[in-house]
Amino acid sequence: MARRRKAENEWLPERVYRGRSAFEFRPDKKTCIPLCPIDAPRRVVLRRHAEELAKYQVIENSLEHLVSVFMASPAFSSLAVRTRSDYERYSKTVLKVFGKMQAEMIRPEHIRQYMDIRGEETQVQANREHSFMSKVFSWAYERGRVSMNPCHKVRKFSEESRDRYIEDWEYGAVYEQANAYVKVAMEISYCCATRQGDILNMKHEQLQDEGIYIKQGKTNKAQIKRWNPRLRAAIKMLRQQQVVANRTYLFIDKNGQRITGHKLRQWWRKARDDAEKESRNKRLNMNLLFDFTFHDIKAKSISDYEGNKQQFSGHKTQSQVQVYDRKVPVVDTHD
Repeated sequence: MARRRKAENEWLPERVYRGRSAFEFRPDKKTCIPLCPIDAPRRVVLRRHAEELAKYQVIENSLEHLVSVFMASPAFSSLAVRTRSDYERYSKTVLKVFGKMQAEMIRPEHIRQYMDIRGEETQVQANREHSFMSKVFSWAYERGRVSMNPCHKVRKFSEESRDRYIEDWEYGAVYEQANAYVKVAMEISYCCATRQGDILNMKHEQLQDEGIYIKQGKTNKAQIKRWNPRLRAAIKMLRQQQVVANRTYLFIDKNGQRITGHKLRQWWRKARDDAEKESRNKRLNMNLLFDFTFHDIKAKSISDYEGNKQQFSGHKTQSQVQVYDRKVPVVDTHD
């Protein structure tokens, strides 16, 4: 017969105990999972217990279990921050369908059926989720957890490469309407062919004598982008916005808090919409459409660069460079 708990512990969930320095969840005789410090509020203890109980109750050898093991592995930790974030997002959709299935029982025809149904809604996301599942199954196959990768040879949907090139006047129109933070981000992206995430994550220590040290979050390629007057002016403008100091990040708001991607995207969309309205007022007979994204600035940067585009962009292959080189060439004609 189990001993009755002390009055002070009666609120604790089943198999949760007070340890020396932390509350502990012991779902079986061999497992002890620390939850939170011994002085944590009850709501925190209950929340952490619910989280760990949900993990523990995952069906062993199901795809949900396999994904959780993969995401706790060094292989997942070694991925770029953006990739990990994307995989976590893709997993939520995939596991709604396959989560409770035994991973070993998932076959290529199941993946094909998933792709066809998901593709009716969005073929791009279907392709991304295919890549995520393939990564998990490949990892599991190499470690003897499954006998095959069911995604292998299941074709993705064809995707057309984006070819939108931002004209100089379009760039200038958005820049004119943007606030200081967006202006700086635009200039850094154009001067350095840099993604938004890498820009917002820039730290003071990256500003070096020769230029800005940038390690791309997606490819891990490290470069020093040499200073030029335009780049120096952008950093000067950014520092003028820093009312409250932040010893780590460069992109901070008036309160010293790091600016998020969500906030920058809001500002970017407003600047682009305002520029579109203003440009239409000036060109009443033109059907203008500012249908470019912030990421297209990187493509403009690479397209406009006249030197070694692969070295400048930091891409590993020439085919990757071609995706971003969107300026229509002007060629000679016969006399």
